[in-house]
Amino acid sequence: MFKNYLKIAWRNLTKNKGYTIINVGGLALGMAVTLIIGLWINDELSHNNYFKNKHKIAQVFQSQTFNNNTGTGPAIPLPLEPTLREKYNDNFELLVMSSWTNQQYLEYKETNIARFGNFMQVDAPELLELKIIKGEKDGLREVNAIMLSASTASALFGSENPIGKVIKVNSEHDMMISAVYEDMPYNSSFNELQFIMPWKHYVATNEWIENSLDNWGNNSFQLFAKIADNTTMERVTNTIIDVKKNSNEDTAEFNPQIFLLPMDDWHLRNNFENGKQVGGRIKYVWLFGIIGVFVLLLACINFMNLSTARSEKRAKEVGIRKSIGSQRGQLINQFLSESFLVVAFAFVISVLIVLLSLNGFNELARKEIEFPWGNPMFWIISILFILLTALLAGSYPALYLSSFKPVDVLKGTFKAGKYSGLPRKILVVLQFTVSVAFIIGTVIVMQQINHAKNRPIGYDKEGLIQVPTFSEDFTGKYQLMREQFIASGAVVEMSSSSSPTTRIWSNRSGFDWEGKPEGFQEDLAWTEVSPEYAKSLNLKIVQGRDFNRDMATDSLGVLINETAVKYMGFENPIGQLIRDSDEENPDPPLKIIGVVEDMIAQSPYEPVKQGMYVFDRENESSYYNMRLNPDQSANQNIAIIERVFKDNFPAIPFQYDFIDEEYSEKFAAEQRIGTLSGIFTALAILISCLGLFGLTSFVAEQRTKEIGVRKVLGASVFNVWNMLSKDFLKLVIISCFIAVPIAYYVMNGWLQEYPYRVILKWWIFALAMLGAMAVTVLTVSFQAIKAAKSNPIKSLRTE
Repeated sequence: MFKNYLKIAWRNLTKNKGYTIINVGGLALGMAVTLIIGLWINDELSHNNYFKNKHKIAQVFQSQTFNNNTGTGPAIPLPLEPTLREKYNDNFELLVMSSWTNQQYLEYKETNIARFGNFMQVDAPELLELKIIKGEKDGLREVNAIMLSASTASALFGSENPIGKVIKVNSEHDMMISAVYEDMPYNSSFNELQFIMPWKHYVATNEWIENSLDNWGNNSFQLFAKIADNTTMERVTNTIIDVKKNSNEDTAEFNPQIFLLPMDDWHLRNNFENGKQVGGRIKYVWLFGIIGVFVLLLACINFMNLSTARSEKRAKEVGIRKSIGSQRGQLINQFLSESFLVVAFAFVISVLIVLLSLNGFNELARKEIEFPWGNPMFWIISILFILLTALLAGSYPALYLSSFKPVDVLKGTFKAGKYSGLPRKILVVLQFTVSVAFIIGTVIVMQQINHAKNRPIGYDKEGLIQVPTFSEDFTGKYQLMREQFIASGAVVEMSSSSSPTTRIWSNRSGFDWEGKPEGFQEDLAWTEVSPEYAKSLNLKIVQGRDFNRDMATDSLGVLINETAVKYMGFENPIGQLIRDSDEENPDPPLKIIGVVEDMIAQSPYEPVKQGMYVFDRENESSYYNMRLNPDQSANQNIAIIERVFKDNFPAIPFQYDFIDEEYSEKFAAEQRIGTLSGIFTALAILISCLGLFGLTSFVAEQRTKEIGVRKVLGASVFNVWNMLSKDFLKLVIISCFIAVPIAYYVMNGWLQEYPYRVILKWWIFALAMLGAMAVTVLTVSFQAIKAAKSNPIKSLRTE
C-alpha cells in the first residue's frame, strides 16, 4: 500500500514540475536554514562538554557595591583561596588559583613563538581533566616546570620528544617541559590555554604577588573550584557568600558577595546586572531557534498554500477514489505520503546546501562546526525532523482535500466555496508578518551597531598600532626604543602604557580629594602611561596641559578624563590633589595637571568610565603605542619597525595589533548576529516570495479564460495586472500593520540592554513596509504581466 502511495505521489510531483520545484526548493531552503541553525545551537549548548565533570566545576565570582551600583566579575583577592581551604574545605574537592590568560614568549634554540597560557596551582591538570599525551599529569609540582599543549610542543620541537627539555620563557626563565597535553577544543572556555606554568613560580618571580598574600583589596586573580560530591553549587554559594566581608573590615563597606558560577553558565549565562544574573549568549540561542522555527514554518506554509490552491484540479481524483471505495483515512495517507516524498527530497537538497555553505558559515560565525555524519543521534533527530515537517506541511492539505464530497465533484457542481481561500490568505499574512518583522529587526540591529560605531571614541585609531612588551628584555629600554623607532621614519610618535588602548586592565579605589562626599565609594580606571601617551593617540587635552618629561614634578602628575571630573565633583580640577587614603603607609599625592577628552576603552555600548592616566614612574609598561608615518604605506612602516625591533630583541617574536582592528572587535558579536540575521531574513523573504510566485502562477492559470474575455473587451495590460496584484498587495499591507507593533515591542525591549542605544525612528518601520510591498509587487508582476500579454484567442479557443 505504501509503495502504491509513493508511486502516485511521484507521478503527481513529476506531472507538475513547476510547482514541485517551488515546493521542494522552498522547503529545502527552509530546512537548510533550520539545520544550520540547529548545528549552531548544538555547538553553543555543548560548550565545555569536553569536561566530563563540568556540572561540578565552577569559577569563584565576586559582587561589590560602589555608591549603590553593584558590579560583578571573576576577579578575586589572593587571601580568599587559603581562607576557603582552611574554613570551608569540606565543600570543595579541588581549589585552583590562576593568573589571567596572558601571552608569553617561548624560546627553544632558534625557534621563538608567542603563546597564551596561565600560571595555575598543582591541581589544575586534574580540575581541567587534561588528556596527557606525554609526561606526567602532576607536571606543575616543580617550580620550574611547564606543561605544553600538543600544538605548542609541535611548534617548538617538531617531531622531537619535548619531555625533559628546557625552554626559555620571556628570555628570562628556564623552564623544563614536564608534560604535553591534548589541545582543548575550540568550543571550550580553555581553548586558548596553550601552556600552564606553576603558581609557585608566579609568586616567586613577582614581588607584588607576595605583597598581595594578605591584601583583600587587590582583586587581581582568578580562582577555580570543583565542588565535593555531597553538595551543590547553590549550597556552597550560600555557605561562602559572606566570607570576604567577615574576613576583612577594610572591604566590608563594599558589601562583597562571593559565589560560584557553574561551568555550565560560563558561556551562555555570564552577564550580570546590579549583582543579578541576567543571561548572556543564551538570548542568541533563543533568537536563532525562533528564527529557525519560523523560517521552516514559512516553507511549510508554501506547501500548504500551493496544495490547497490546486485542490480543484485534484477534486475529480478524490471523487473517483471515494466512489470506488477509498476511505478518508486512505486519502489522508496518500496526501501525507506526497508530503513525505517532497520533504525527503527537500531534506537531501538541504543537506547539500548546508555542506556547501558550512565553511562560509563557520568563518562568519567564528565556529568550527563539522557536519555530524557519524553521530547516530543526529540521524535519529533528522528522521523525526523529516516526519514532523511532513506532518506539519501536509496535514492541512490532506484533511482539506480528503473532505471533498464525491457526488458534487463528479456531477461538476463542486465549488470550493466562498471562504475556501481564507485559510490561504491567513497563511500568506502570517508569512509576510514574519518576514516584515525579520526585516525590521535586522535593520534595527544594524542601526544599533552603526550607532555605536559612529560614536566619538576620543582618540585617532587610524594608523595606530600596539606592540606587547611582556618580556623583561623591554625593561628600561623605552626611551631608547622610542628614539630608534622615530629615527627610522616609520613612527612619528610613540608612548607606553600599562593597559592596551582598547581595554581597562586595572581599577583602583582608596583615594581622597577636596570636596569628596562623606561615605563616597570611588572606583576609578587606572592606567600608567609615558608622557607621550596623549600625543601618540591624538588624545585631546580639554583643560590644563599634557605631561612634560622635562618637568620633574610631572612624575606625580595625573591626567583625568571628562567623566572623572563630573564623577569626582570638580568645578576647577586643575591643580587639585588626589591623596592616598591609607594613613599608615600613604603614597605621595597626585596632582591633576590636565583633563583629556573621554576615550572609549571598554564597551562602545556603555558610558565611558571615570579614569586616571598616571605618569609611569617605574617604566614597566605592557604595550608600546606607535603612530605610523602617514606618508608611507602601512606595510612599509611595519617592515621598518620589525627590522628595528629584531635588531634590539632578536629572541622575541615581533607582534603587533592595529588599534582600529582591535576596536572593531568590540562590535564583533553584534556584527555577526546582525549579519546572520540579515542572511536568514533574506532567505525568509525568498521563501515567502517563492510561495507568492507559485500562488500567482496558479491564480493566473485559473483565470486564463477570464483574462482572455477581459482583453477581448478592451482591458489593458495594467488593468489585468491590477486585477491579479491588488489582492496579494492587500494581504501584505495587513501583514505590515500586524508586524510593526510586534517588532517594535520586541526590538525596544532588546535595546533596553544598551545604555548607549539608537532611538527607534518611524522611517525604519516605513522602509520595511515599503520594502515588503515592493518585493510583493515585483514577485506578482512577473506572472501578472505574463498573463496580461498572453494571446486571448488561445485561451478562448475551446469556448
